Amino acid sequence: MKTYSLPLLLCLTLVLPIAGAVQAADTSDSAKAAAKAAVTVADYTRGMTHQRGYFDFYYDASSDKLYLLIDKLEQPFIFQSSLPRGVGSNDIGLDRGQLGETRLVQFERFGSKVMLKQLNTYYRAESDNAAERASAEEAFASSVIAGLPVVASEQGSVLVDYTAFLQSDIHQISASLAKQKQGNFKADSNRSGVYLPRSKAFERNTELEALVTYTGDNAGEFVRQVAPSADAITIHLHHSLIALPEPGYQSRAFHPYSGYWNTEYRDYGSDFGAPIVKRLLPRHRLQKKEPSAALSEAVEPIVYHLDPGVPEPVRTALIDGAMWWNSAFEKIGYKNAFQVKDLPADADPMDVRYNVIQWVHRATRGWSYGASVTDPRTGEIIKGHVTLGSLRVRQDFLIATGLTAPYGAITADVSKQKAMALARIRQLSAHEIGHTLGFSHNFAASPKERASVMDYPYPRFSLKADGTVDLSDAYAIGIGSRDYRDVMRG
Repeated sequence: MKTYSLPLLLCLTLVLPIAGAVQAADTSDSAKAAAKAAVTVADYTRGMTHQRGYFDFYYDASSDKLYLLIDKLEQPFIFQSSLPRGVGSNDIGLDRGQLGETRLVQFERFGSKVMLKQLNTYYRAESDNAAERASAEEAFASSVIAGLPVVASEQGSVLVDYTAFLQSDIHQISASLAKQKQGNFKADSNRSGVYLPRSKAFERNTELEALVTYTGDNAGEFVRQVAPSADAITIHLHHSLIALPEPGYQSRAFHPYSGYWNTEYRDYGSDFGAPIVKRLLPRHRLQKKEPSAALSEAVEPIVYHLDPGVPEPVRTALIDGAMWWNSAFEKIGYKNAFQVKDLPADADPMDVRYNVIQWVHRATRGWSYGASVTDPRTGEIIKGHVTLGSLRVRQDFLIATGLTAPYGAITADVSKQKAMALARIRQLSAHEIGHTLGFSHNFAASPKERASVMDYPYPRFSLKADGTVDLSDAYAIGIGSRDYRDVMRG
């Protein structure tokens, strides 16, 4: 018979109730978890503002929180981040209307969290064999870009708190400021909030926006130049959750002579005798209403919407230059396939449903550029977004007046100088829209009969008999012969 010392017996006696207490605590935690999971979406969101769309969302005004209803788990969609309100410095490079990365993502649930996973679209296997596709998917990393806490669930749907992610640094503002030696800044949740006027849900896209303030120290020269308070930079961040395009789009293989950018990926499902790297043309979907007709309207025309903040006479010049592209589409059999309209008063420029031409102000003159939201699987352009620096027209006017020195009197006539600046704006409008149509630069065009608006054209001047400078032919009118050929290749 084994004997125990008194201290050990006391220990055994004392352990028993402690173990019981631990078990009781575990049971209590399980009950709490079960109770939490039992909360319905209707109960949790009672009294909140509700918007229905591709992903429904709810807004709680009392806590300034936004909740997303996820009813499409493990279904890929496109996630686009953007910067609807910028910093205003060309040197920093964070412009109003700037598009961030376009991601193919899906929601996946893991217990009390839903992960937003960015899928790896560069490495893939295009095959009818599901196992072959899975082998490529499993071989390369994906990226979880957000973990969203589940707050309620019912009937296959989960409600998540999206607020922290909406106000997170998805656009890499902190890194951009640090790279330009403009200070050490990070997002401050106490000075950030959901921006409900630009948070809307539609049938095939949900648009969410937040006001986000970055606080920090050691602000650089460019920050001090544009921010009212150098230790606080307040901008807006935007998320677009977009349904995948409908079937029917025909991808086209890229060719170096095509005049296009390309969407590149590696296909591990290709024959081992064929190139593993594949490239597609980025282009808008364009289909004829009457496929057999020599000239037909488009099922869905390509419509660009002009920023209502553009003043005259610049506004008219931008429209004129943009509409040059319609002549190219007419040559390949489309009637009114390219259009320019005013952006509706209630429209959001970052809404993926609108191709947009934005007039962007900065403290100093900088680049204009064209960017796109493009389906990374196929190369289909879903949204074109043009950024035109507003100071460009002023610079071109100064160049013209510098060449001609027209100020012989206080009331000098500068109409010809303004005409030259507007001629450059027409060309710039066509050039940047060309990028959003998929076209790359053509830096050989200007000396070859101005064959493309995708060059950076230099102004052409001539001297009149009296020795004065003639500005009338400074810039070409209309797109060039190479642009027509490039449209045909698309």
